[in-house]
Amino acid sequence: MRDLIFLGDSLKRFRRLPQEVQDDIAFALIRAQEGKRHDSAKPLKGFGGASVLEVAEDHNKETYRAVYTTKFEDAIYVLHVFQKKSKRGIETPRNEMEIIISRLKALEKEQESGRKRK
Repeated sequence: MRDLIFLGDSLKRFRRLPQEVQDDIAFALIRAQEGKRHDSAKPLKGFGGASVLEVAEDHNKETYRAVYTTKFEDAIYVLHVFQKKSKRGIETPRNEMEIIISRLKALEKEQESGRKRK
């Protein structure tokens, strides 16, 4: 089973989610650690393939999302956790995408240089 590593403030944000949402997302992340994909995990558009996934959970008319990557063999990295507040469609808001992209790029650089996160 691979390690689970939360980047940036993802763990802090995760802990602020409603308990039911935390439980659902945690189960999807455990499946990822086992090398499996939970039914609610879908590839996030714009990343070419299925190495960046998103779990979206609805609770009390609100939508919560967790984005993680399975791209690296050492761990599952949670890139971002947020509540979707956009009123326009299902598209991930630009500011949230910027956080995801920046954390993924930093992680890729780290992995390329051979450093391992603790």
